[in-house]
Formats: sequence, C-alpha cells, structure tokens
Amino acid sequence: MKINRLTEIILILLNKKTVTAKELSDKFQVSTRTIYRDIETLSLSGVPVYMSKGKNGGIGLLECFSINKTLLSENDKESITLALKALSTIEYPNINSVINKVGFVNNKEDNDNWIDIDLSRWGNKTYEDDKFDKIRYAILNNKLVEFSYINSLANQSKRIIEPIKLTYKGQSWYLYGYCRLKEDLRLFRISRIKDFEVKNECFIKRYFENQEINKEEKEVFNIVKVKLEVKKEALYRAFDDFAEESIIDNKNGTYQVNIEFPENEWLYGYILSFGPYAKVVEPLHIRNIVLEKMQETLNMYNKNT
Repeated sequence: MKINRLTEIILILLNKKTVTAKELSDKFQVSTRTIYRDIETLSLSGVPVYMSKGKNGGIGLLECFSINKTLLSENDKESITLALKALSTIEYPNINSVINKVGFVNNKEDNDNWIDIDLSRWGNKTYEDDKFDKIRYAILNNKLVEFSYINSLANQSKRIIEPIKLTYKGQSWYLYGYCRLKEDLRLFRISRIKDFEVKNECFIKRYFENQEINKEEKEVFNIVKVKLEVKKEALYRAFDDFAEESIIDNKNGTYQVNIEFPENEWLYGYILSFGPYAKVVEPLHIRNIVLEKMQETLNMYNKNT
C-alpha cells in the first residue's frame, strides 16, 4: 500500500542523511518515477523533504524534522512495545528509561502491560552480572572478549573471541563471533560462558562470505531422525517442544513423535528425561544407548543402597 511505502520512506530518511531514488525504487520494487511522485506527496503533506543534484546528491529530510506519532499505527506501537519488553528481559542498559521516554508507545493508559516476557529460568536471576552490557560494549567497540566455555561434550577451554552479534536461537541466547583458538566462526551459548572479560585490545572486523549462524563448538554430530512413542501423560511436553505436524495420535493412548536432533549426550539425556512416559521406537542404536544409560543409572543407585 502507498501509505505504508510513504511511512517507510520517512523512516529510512530519518536514519540516513540522503538516499537516492534508485535505492528506494530497488527496495520497494517500484519505478523511480513512482518514488518521485511519493516525494512530491510527502512534500505536499508538510514533510520537509528535499532533493539535491550532483555526485553526493539525493533525497533527504531537513534536520529539524521529527517523526509524528500519528504515523505509527496501533500495530506499530504494539510491535515497538514487544521489542522493548524483549530487550528488558536481558537487562539491556537503560531500557526501562527508554520505554518511559518513548511516549508514542503508550497511547492508552497501561498500554504496555498487554505482554510480559520473562526468559529467566525458574528460581534464577534473568542473567548474571552485567554480561549482556559487556557483550554489547565489546561488539560496538570492536573489543576482544575472553572467557571460559564448557561445550556440549563437557570440555572446558579458554577462548578469545572477536564478537560479531548476539543471537537468540532455540530458546537460548548465544554469542556469535570469530574464535581465535578454532580459527573459525562459532556460536557460544551464553549460559555456558563463565569468567567473561572485555579485553583492552581492539580487532579489525573480518569479512566472511557466508556467515552461517549454525556452529556451536564445531564438533560435528550426525543429525538423526528419532521416532518416539509418548504416553498421553507426557503429551504436553511433546507440544512444548515440537511442531504439531510431527505428533501423530496412535489412537491407543500413545502418540508417535518424530524428531531430528544432533546425536550427542544431550539427546540421550532428553529422551531419558521423559522417564516411563516415552520410549525410542527407532533407530535401534539410539534405543540401545538409552537402555544402557538406564542400566548405568540403576547400577549407580544400587551401589548407594
């Protein structure tokens, strides 16, 4: 819709000094002629937009211009509220002050109370110390970071990282960066990072042709397809963790759950966490490994009796 395009153009101009009509036409997949008509529409509506010619010319806004809250729809305001609330869960510096200052978010009384996000574990503080604040500072200032890390194989090591970004994936926060020990890109789970320190040394950002965020401690595991038979008492866990289409009702009080995970100790532990309410149907080797671990657990308890 044209009104959405006009609003986006204003937001783009607010974040850039100038932009060319070609850049805008490419972004919105319209002709430059349409962009020029949009600029004329904005000008006629009172938005102080201007066009300049020459090598460094383009479309821009007068510096005195500030966005009017009426440009934001109720959905826009709710989206901003959601984003700010999400940031508050990681104790992002001064975020509560920002929420209070951004007056256009709260058009109605208590409008921001429609959602409450809490990513903390039960019984624990959201995230210890000021780890997120330190990571933010290191990323924005190209500072090396050093920390101890425990990977999924229970191996502990000291790492020096060139931090690139924070990412939220699979219900957990991760630090993504270039690991100087492994000489490659890595994804580090925040909860496994200990003794975090920002170094005084700066680094020059590297260019990577393919920045795939899919490597957490690049010990490579085989992805296995596992078929579980889950009793109805644990059905809620299946719906917590998996898509509905991967859960099939067997019509006998049990459910077939098809999952795909890297084969590692976490997978075995996850299956065992169902207790007597789930069993591995296939593959056979996973079934046997789980049985062996059950026996090891029984042996451990028997030794203590």
